[in-house]
Parts: sequence; structure tokens; C-alpha cells
Amino acid sequence: MIFRIGVLTNVINGRYQKTVGVGNTVNAFLFIVVFVTGVLAFYLSFMSARDKFLPEAASAHGVRTDMLFWVIMAVLTLAFLVTNALLYFFPYMYRFKEGNRGYFYPDNHTVERIWTIIPAIIMAGFVVYGYKEWHAITSPAPAGSEVIEIMGKQFAWQVRYPGADGQLGKYHFRKIDAVNEFGIDFNDTASYDDFIPMELHLPKGKNVSLHIRSRDVIHSVFLPHFRVKMDAVPGMPTKFWFTPTISTKEMREKTGNAEFNYELACTEVCGRGHYAMRFLVIVDEPADYEKWKASQKSWASLNAAYVATKAPNVLKEKYLKEFLPSETIAKTSVSDTLMTPEVVADSAHVDLKFSHE
Repeated sequence: MIFRIGVLTNVINGRYQKTVGVGNTVNAFLFIVVFVTGVLAFYLSFMSARDKFLPEAASAHGVRTDMLFWVIMAVLTLAFLVTNALLYFFPYMYRFKEGNRGYFYPDNHTVERIWTIIPAIIMAGFVVYGYKEWHAITSPAPAGSEVIEIMGKQFAWQVRYPGADGQLGKYHFRKIDAVNEFGIDFNDTASYDDFIPMELHLPKGKNVSLHIRSRDVIHSVFLPHFRVKMDAVPGMPTKFWFTPTISTKEMREKTGNAEFNYELACTEVCGRGHYAMRFLVIVDEPADYEKWKASQKSWASLNAAYVATKAPNVLKEKYLKEFLPSETIAKTSVSDTLMTPEVVADSAHVDLKFSHE
């Protein structure tokens, strides 16, 4: 409005000129300056931030995922540069010049087909490419994969491994209590040799199938070095399989950091203690991994007195007799639901070792 008032004032005073001054050319040239400066700033920002990018992929599918990411970024960056070069150069190329006349160009169906069909084909290619990779990691894991259960809760991760039988025992949310945080079902014989370590160990070069669940709210399993990210949803177990390719020792040598460790983090804002959901991850050589597994004690053997209150009598006799005095087994029955002071006292000094019988 101020500009229009100024023009009207100049017209009334006889000072208005239709001829465009040099400022029009200067402003048109500044479009080019802004574009070139922006591209240069983007490049410098990209190069200076490279050491903050995700580290080298430490899994087989992670390499493919990175390739997918950079292919998409390259195509989108090229499209951005071409379209914006036209956007910023056209104001200079077609700036106002005395005597030039604009041409009314209502439509061109050929051009419209080109800029619609080509992007559609490219985007469809991205979808197929991405779906192929997604299907590869969410489909059933290959036979012989190492099975590990990951459970999220506010505000910690817990992991459970199958024992010598290679099968995780069943669980049920109604069996969760202050002791049995996984809700392990001891009516299932596969549960008795499962163990719950304080670290997540992975075997290098072997397929690993993660069985993921949440005990309360939505969490998100994030293993950045392995390009693993999968939500842990209450009541809806999810799965993800991958193959670690770089051991912790090798990654320490690659990074030159003797204190380097892989980490399991949560990328879902799950409450006030979200920041604390960090879990140590160690990738072992296959022989070291098997040695570590063999050294672990089953959760049932470490909590024999508790399990005795939950297990059927026939299973107590088979799996817990080694760890509990006979009078303790006699005191407990399948209907017991809580540990009693007497049971705790009876089992306080028992040497808890587990037989894989």
C-alpha cells in the first residue's frame, strides 16, 4: 500500500517514469548469488558434519540400507539442484527489458506428462527398492538363527536367551511380578534353561533374530551401528533379523577408541526416564560367543525357590530338585503364588547350578 501511494504521488507530481532502473537487474542477479551461496553453504555444512553421521555399518543388511539411503539422497539432491537452478536463474534470464513482450503459454500436455510420469516412475522404484530391503529383514529368519528376546519397560531393556534346547520358553503378561519381570511361564519345559544376562551379546557372522516386545508403553529398539530400528509395542510382538559383521574388538581397532562399545538405545520418547534406556551390546567372535553362553546360569536355577512356587510338581522334581532341599519342594505346590520367608530361608545357601538334562 505504501508503494502504491508513492507511485500515485509521483504520477500526480509528474515525476513517475515507467522505465525500470538498474535495480531490477541487480535484484535479478542477486537470485543467482543466493542460489550459488546456498549450494556452497550446503556443501560446506555437509562436509563439516560427516564425522557426526551414523558410523560404519556393522551388519550385512546395514551396508545395503546405507546404499539405499545414499542412492535416494543422490537422486533427490540432483532433482533439487536442477529445479532450483531454473527457479533462481530464470528471474535473471527473463528480467524486464524495455520492448520485450510476454508470451501467454497456457498449457503443454507433453511437458506435463514428462514431469508427472518420470517422477512417478522414480518414486515407484524407490518404493520397490525400499520394500525389498524391508521385507528381507522382517521376514522369518533363516533356520539356525540365534534367537534373542528383547523386552522394553519403563525405563530399561532386558534380554532373554534360550538355553541348550535352543528354544525360548513361553511367557504371559499375567505372570509378570516383581521377581519374574519377563512373565516367564514355567508350565513350559523350554523355560527352565533360559537365561537373562546383563549384556546383549551377539555372534559375529551368524544370523540373529530379535523377538521384541514391550511391557508397558511403546519403546523402540535402536542399534545404530547395525542399522536396526524396530518399535516395541505392548501386546504386539515384533521381529527383526540381521547378521553382525564387525566384532567389538575390530570396531575398537577401526575407530582407534579402546573404550568403544556398541549400544542398544530407545528412540521412542517413552516417559521421563527415556534417556536412561541404554544397554551394553558386545559382538563376539563365534567361539567366544559360545563360550560366553556356556558360562551363563539359567534364570530358573538362580531363582529356584521362586520357580518352585510356580512350577507343576512333576517339573519341579525334574528341573529344580538339584537346587532345592526336598522339604522345600514338598512345601511348595502349583497353587502357590508368592514367595514365603520360609522358602527364601530354605534356599538362601543353595549352590545354584543348572543341569541341561
